[in-house]
Formats: sequence, C-alpha cells, structure tokens
Amino acid sequence: MTEDERASHWNRAYAAKPIGRLGWYRPRLERSLAWIEWLELPKATPLIDIGGGASSLVDDLLEEGYRDIAVLDVSATALAHAKARLGERSQAVRWIVADVTAADLPASAYALWHDRAVFHFLVDAGERERYRAALAHSLEPGGYLLIGTFAPDAPPRCSGLPVERYNRDKLVTEFGDDFALLDSVEEMHVTPGGVEQNYLYCLFRYDRRD
Repeated sequence: MTEDERASHWNRAYAAKPIGRLGWYRPRLERSLAWIEWLELPKATPLIDIGGGASSLVDDLLEEGYRDIAVLDVSATALAHAKARLGERSQAVRWIVADVTAADLPASAYALWHDRAVFHFLVDAGERERYRAALAHSLEPGGYLLIGTFAPDAPPRCSGLPVERYNRDKLVTEFGDDFALLDSVEEMHVTPGGVEQNYLYCLFRYDRRD
C-alpha cells in the first residue's frame, strides 16, 4: 500500500463514523498509561504517539503534565478530530501528518515511542523494515518502545485491511537484539460493535548496540 493509498483509506475511515463508533476506539488507554506511569519519566520527556489519530492518549498525557508530545498519523482527518477536541490545549502538541514508514523524523529525538495498532497493519516485510529504521533513528538510546498489536487469536483483518498477528516471541524477534523486553501482556479489546480483538502489548527498552 502506498502512502497516498494509506492516507485515503484512513481519512475515509475517520470520516465514516463518529469517533466513538470506530472499531479501534477505546476511551482510555489504560495499559499504556500504566506503563508510562511505571517508567516514572520526567514531565519534560519527549514522547511520540505513532498512529495516534483521534486517540485520547494525548489528552491524558497533557493532564499528567507531560510537556513535549508529538502525535503522528497518516490521516489528517484523524488529527483534526483530536485538535478540535483539545481546543487551545492542542497548541502544546506537535502534530505530524505522515506515514511512519516514510516520515522524516529527527534523530534520537524521543525517549518514548508509543504505537497502538500501527505496526500490525504492515504486512509487507519491506514496510516493517522501514518502520524499524524510523524507530531506530528517532528513539534515543535508553528510550522505550511501547507497542500494541493484534495477538494470534485476534481477527485476521481490521478496518477492511489484513493485519499481521504477533505473540510475544514473534514480536521480540521482529525488533531484534537492540530492544530488551521489559514486560508483555495480552488484553481483550471489545469494539463498539461487540467484536472481540485480543491485543498483545509489549514494553521494550532500546539498548542500541553500535
């Protein structure tokens, strides 16, 4: 899928239904917030939410006092929803409309890379390689990767697209020796339409080996 095709797909998806009716919608990302709290990151820590779209994570991070937040999504429509919801607070966030596999991100700029449900849409090995290259380029050594993907027993498709499903060992292998697994958990997400989607969440530390 090209960058333009991906942007068109997700712009249509976000325009088709109210945000609260979208299949991936969750009012609060409890698992992500719990791990971020556990990490005890300074409030000035630079964070980026990959595929953040209209997610409420940015709201909660601002509420917790984090001051250096970027949200990247290929869908300008999704980010417009988030900005409208935040109102004046949106000015405290850097909004990046881009496909993460092609984005021009700064080097070693972020101490936390958060991704709930982008990586599993990369069913092409070349796309995953470009994602990992962007991650390794932009995450500072000693930083953290917090990632959520469909687990093996989740549906094989989401939002009309095929997904790659992961167990813990498969995801560890994908990111390689530079990423040390700190914790993992599976949690069931039930869509607004009642469909069960089992997620795997993993927390890694980036121990880059030059």
